[in-house]
Amino acid sequence: MDMKGKTVLITGSTDGVGRYVAGELAKQGAQVLIHGRDAARAQTLIDEIVARDHVAPAFYQADLSSLAGARQLADAVKADHGKLDVFVSNAGIGSQNSGPQRQESADGYELRFAVNYLSGFLLAYLLLPLSKAAAPSRIVNVASIGQQPIDFDDVMITRNYSGSRAYAQSKLSQVMFTIDLANELKGTGVTVNSLHPATYMNTTMVRAGGITPISTVEQGGAAILHLVEGDDVADKSGLFFNGMNARKANAQAYDEAARRRLRELSLELTGLAG
Repeated sequence: MDMKGKTVLITGSTDGVGRYVAGELAKQGAQVLIHGRDAARAQTLIDEIVARDHVAPAFYQADLSSLAGARQLADAVKADHGKLDVFVSNAGIGSQNSGPQRQESADGYELRFAVNYLSGFLLAYLLLPLSKAAAPSRIVNVASIGQQPIDFDDVMITRNYSGSRAYAQSKLSQVMFTIDLANELKGTGVTVNSLHPATYMNTTMVRAGGITPISTVEQGGAAILHLVEGDDVADKSGLFFNGMNARKANAQAYDEAARRRLRELSLELTGLAG
């Protein structure tokens, strides 16, 4: 895909792999919409891109630890743009951000499930009219190879909590949503895929977990860019990629009953039901 003039929203793009992808797409002439919580950090990215003589990205500040923040972001983007060629749902927190203890979102949901999954779920639906208006267009969910089945009797992990379990459950939720949304959008010209960009990239999230990075943001960024603009994936949808290659996700992702339960719960929790 020729990215010149294309409108691309990347959540969580003031740091880490999202920041790298934003810079690369700006270099290709895309109209990049960056998102984050920190305006000062966003300004340094804008300055870097402008210094390279590329079009300045637009910054949208929002806290996706609340569903109100996700709605605020969607409303702001819809007010400014009539179409969205690519939506990269990249914002997320790791297994140890702000400590190993169980935390809740502003809405009272387990924090990793809320930030990594629910906000992206809500954003995708709220922005869907813009995605459809830009068809052929793409949605890319940045998930992880680290996946753990959802316990539907305790989705918010009130018992036997661990950050790694919460993170892995939220990432599998993204993959399950990807499959469902792809099925829903058949024939619309909007494709939806998810991926594990690279293992333990050199990002703030990884370092916060006390993990020594073994991959670069450039490696992970290349995998994301492949799904954003690669001609070979233009007609592929509902797939999970490990890096550049399509792979099988956790078995629960292919369980239609489990996906239906997750979808019904998600619609209820985000206020989209009915």
